[in-house]
Parts: sequence; structure tokens; C-alpha cells
Amino acid sequence: MTTTAPPAPTDAPNGVPTIQVIDRAARLLDALAAGGGRAPLKSVAAETGLHPSTAHRILGALAEAGLVERDNGSYALGRKLRTLGARVRRGTDVRDEAIDVMRDLCARVGETVNLTVREGDEVVYVERVSAARMMRVEQVIGSRAPLHVTAVGKLMLGELGNAAVRAYARRTGLPALTRRTITSVGRLAGEAQAAAEDGCATDAGEAEEGVGCIGVPVRDLSGLMVAGLSVSFPLERRREAWVKLVKDAGRRISQRLGYGAT
Repeated sequence: MTTTAPPAPTDAPNGVPTIQVIDRAARLLDALAAGGGRAPLKSVAAETGLHPSTAHRILGALAEAGLVERDNGSYALGRKLRTLGARVRRGTDVRDEAIDVMRDLCARVGETVNLTVREGDEVVYVERVSAARMMRVEQVIGSRAPLHVTAVGKLMLGELGNAAVRAYARRTGLPALTRRTITSVGRLAGEAQAAAEDGCATDAGEAEEGVGCIGVPVRDLSGLMVAGLSVSFPLERRREAWVKLVKDAGRRISQRLGYGAT
């Protein structure tokens, strides 16, 4: 009887055994998360003890799989990781931790409050608290919208940098939902960057005629934006004081998820 030996470990393209590649990839992802989700190549290489050329090759493979994104020499945790994390959180801790804060915010502003997560190139509404008034804006749980037409979507794009915004624009073509929808790549990149810097974004009838929105990020322990909190309202009812209230509410939910903990 002929005995067949078990197959030898498959080598990755750079000659490193596959199991070792997985270990190194995990270390690189951990290093990115420890750095707030984004870091230059030199930093993650130093943090993991890998040679920069090795780190570069593995990060390149992770980028091809959507687990990492590249932007001007820096690397960030990719959209796929954020989506997978959001899928877990949206059914458990994010909604659980957010709901009473959303109710409090709704009572303060008298308008509909939404919780959204990112899936691919869209936001998905996963929770809502509606105001007790006859005329109000309603976002159906489970409904979707392109990132570029929503306040929260602009924040999600801004988190990833200018290159990611332009890549999104190439993929989607920036379809117009209303006459106010942003269809210029340059304008979208500018608004996304400003939103990320300010920690707040708005839309003014860009997703639906006559409907405005104020959105802020919700972050987890590592600082990643895992969801967005927003208030939707008829444009004529907007109050500038709501911006601070929405920011405060987003901060409270983020703290419950561990953001800012020492």
C-alpha cells in the first residue's frame, strides 16, 4: 500500500508560509486599530517588527481583499471590516446603547432621530425614534440610501480620506436623487473632509426634496466610526441649536461603546 504524505504548507506569493502570513496580517490589522484605524507604513511596520517591504506586500494583499484601504502612503482599516463590525453591532450593542439617548434627543428637538450603519456604498437605517407630531420625517428601518446624499454618509466617506471619496465617486457615478444632490466629485470631497474635521455633517434636500438632516459619528472603543446618529426634519424647521444637541448625543453613545475610555 502506498502512503501519501500530507501536502506541505502552501507558500504565499512572497515565499512566506501561509500560516505565518495570516499571523503577520493579524498583527498589522491590530497595529492599525491601535493607531486609531489609520497609520503610515513606517509606523505599522515598526509596531509589528516587520520589514517595511514585507508589511507593504501584506497590506497590499489585504487592500485587494477590501480589509485595508490605502491613501497617500497611509493605511486604514477597510470598508469590509467596518461593514462586518457594523453588522454585529447593529443587532446588539449599538442599538441597545443608543436607544434611550435617541429618545432623549427626539424629545429635545421634536424631530425624528435615526441610527444608521454602512453597508458597501450605502447607509442602512437600523433604528428610529419618531416625534409625536402630525407632520414629521419618517425613515423606514431597513431602508437604504447612497452615502453621498446623506449627512452620515458624508462623515463615513470623510473618515477614509480624499482618495476613498474619489474611488466611491468612480464606482457609483454620484447619481442625483434630487436637484440638490451633490454630483461633483470635488464638492463631495470638500464636504466630506469638512464633515470629518468638524465631527458633524448636514444635508439640505439632497436625498429627499424639502428634507434636511444633521448627522454625527458614533465611535467604538478603538475610535472607529461604527454608526451614525442623525436628526431628520423639514428644512423650514431646522434650528442651529440642534447641532450641539446631536453632537452631545453622539458623544454619549460613543462613550457607552468605550470611546474615550482610558
